[in-house]
Order: sequence, then structure tokens, then C-alpha cells
Amino acid sequence: MKYGFGVDLGGTTVKLAYFDTEGTLLDKWEIPTVTERGGEQILPDIARSIENYLSAHRIAKEDILGIGIGVPGPVDRKGNVNRCVNLGWGIFNVENALSKLTGFPVKAGNDANVAALGECWKGSGQGYTDMIMVTLGTGVGGGIIIGGNIVCGARGSAGEIGNMIINREETQVHTSGNRGCVEQYCSATGVVRLAKRYLAASDTPSALRQQDTITCKAVFDAAAAGDGAANAILEQFYALLGEFLANICTAFDPEAVIIGGGVSKAGCVMIDGFYPHFLKHVFHASKDVSFKLAALGNDAGAYGAFYLAVQAFC
Repeated sequence: MKYGFGVDLGGTTVKLAYFDTEGTLLDKWEIPTVTERGGEQILPDIARSIENYLSAHRIAKEDILGIGIGVPGPVDRKGNVNRCVNLGWGIFNVENALSKLTGFPVKAGNDANVAALGECWKGSGQGYTDMIMVTLGTGVGGGIIIGGNIVCGARGSAGEIGNMIINREETQVHTSGNRGCVEQYCSATGVVRLAKRYLAASDTPSALRQQDTITCKAVFDAAAAGDGAANAILEQFYALLGEFLANICTAFDPEAVIIGGGVSKAGCVMIDGFYPHFLKHVFHASKDVSFKLAALGNDAGAYGAFYLAVQAFC
């Protein structure tokens, strides 16, 4: 039996996990992400943490298959990172750099793509070879798995589905520089944005008007309690989300769509809400899609990162 490490590199913390090649998560821990000085310390810190783990547990280096790492930015097929703004990284080959520091072979991918691969391997996507993961959190991210492999694109930016345009009439500019992109409506912050717009444009009584700060959860909670305004807000959200998912499924024809992120905590209520809109817009041959909630939570990135190594080095 061989073993290895899955590394999920975030802007605040680095999540590391130790696996066997069957996909059993044997241990996990975190270290801080030190982004000062252009993030020059990040990879040495990861290498040191792995070395310390091997030493503390008396694990022979010959037993290690390799390391997989997911990073928050575009990564092409050769392991070249094309800028990670929140880490301070420019353009370089992260696989070669980490391999040189550790002495182990390394395979890298974009963090959202890697999380999708993790769900496909050991999460809600098990049993599917063609699936899409959509993460509805502060932003909207995703990963596309076709034939059991990540679709990364020519420049490593495939799967940036939150930047797709779904409303050409939008006047406000998103932080990405786009107007009317998915992230402006279908994220947790997007739900809040829809709520503020609705409440400002209508006189409909709502418990939301009594809150100092409106949150995505508050909108869902108010809707569950029968608040008419909250339900109207969510209907806007469901219509946009359903159309967006229909476009994705029409393009890639997946067997399943796995939905994760904070907004997914609304559960089956959310799926029931967007599904009629999905059916309205999806190409007829692609409508037989299974929608499931993500199962691995914050561990999905580590699972997927290690599976990159399994795919590459087994």
C-alpha cells in the first residue's frame, strides 16, 4: 500500500491530509497561509509540515506515492500557475517548485476543480464519470469532470462558471469587472443583493425590514416562515440559478450536478426551487440530471488534490 498527501491551499489556511491510495483519509491538519512577501514562504511551509509529519510518524519516504495540491488560481495541465492574487503569486510551475522542496512527485490543479474531483472520487459524485460541481458560497465556483478527469482548459481557467453572464441588463459592475454575471445573483452575497433590491423597490411587508443586517440565511429562514417578500426574492434567485444550471448542463451534458458551499445548506428546498426553471431552459436531451448536495464539506479539496496524485502516479 502506498500513501500520500492532499493539500488544499487557501488564502488563510493550508489544509493538509494524509491518505492511502484507496482514498482513506488517515489524518488531517492545518497550517497558516503566510502571504507576506509575495507568498514566498507558502511552499516551504508546506514542505516543512509534510517533512515533520513523516518524521513524527516514522513514515518511510519510499511509502509515499506523491503529493497533490489545489491552489486558488488557474493551473494548466503542466502545473503552471497563472497568478494567484490572494496569495501574491505570479506565474510559475508549482509542481516543480514543491517537488524540489519535498523530493516527491507533485500534481497540481485549481482548488475548485480539485474539490469537484474529490466529490467525484469519494463524495456525492461517486459512481459518475461526468459531473459538475457548483459551489454557492460568498462567490460562485465550480469544477467540471468529464470521463473522470478535470477539464482545466488551455490556460487552466475552465470551470470559472461564476463569471458567466446571465443578465445583460445589469448596470452594476461586479468585482470581476463583469456586469450581470452568475456570482452577482447566485452566491450568498448575491441573494442579499437581490433582497436589498427587492425591498427597496417594493412596499411589501417583511420581517427582513426589521433586521439590521440581511443575510442569505435570514432570507431562507423568512421564506420558510411564510414571509411573502422573502419567497419572492428566492423566486428570483431560483429563476436565475435554474437558467444558469441549464446552460451548464446543456453545454456539458453531465450525469450529475453536485452543489456545495454555504447556500447549499438550504438543502432540498433549494433544489426543489430551481428545478422547474432548470427544466424550462435545459436542452431536452440533457434534462435527466441528478442534483445532489456535496458530502465532503471542507475536506473535498484535500481528497481531490490527492486523487490528482493517484491519477498521475499510480
